[in-house]
Amino acid sequence: MTWLLLLLAIVSEVSATLSLKAAVTTPALYVVVVGGYLASFVFLALVLKRGMGLGVAYGIWGAIGVALTAVLSSLVFGEAFTIVMGIGMVCIIGGVLLVEMGSHRVDDTAAGPP
Repeated sequence: MTWLLLLLAIVSEVSATLSLKAAVTTPALYVVVVGGYLASFVFLALVLKRGMGLGVAYGIWGAIGVALTAVLSSLVFGEAFTIVMGIGMVCIIGGVLLVEMGSHRVDDTAAGPP
């Protein structure tokens, strides 16, 4: 359930961000912008309440949000998407995965004496 809530936070944030770009020419979309960002923070707060670490939750939320926004803005708005951007996103996602893997406590008894 925690991961589903995080996915909902990401989708809400990306929807709000894409709507922000579209709201420049269609002001009625500002309702989607405000609602999307509000929903995103509510879902993220629920993720934190369920015990996921802030660094992990925010890192995943941010990294996947950046990647989805870049890809979707390229498809929806015709914005540039270059190989350099793709490499940057792979690095960001890789870094977040390292943070997530490093967030698990090491069992001190398994390591043996110092």
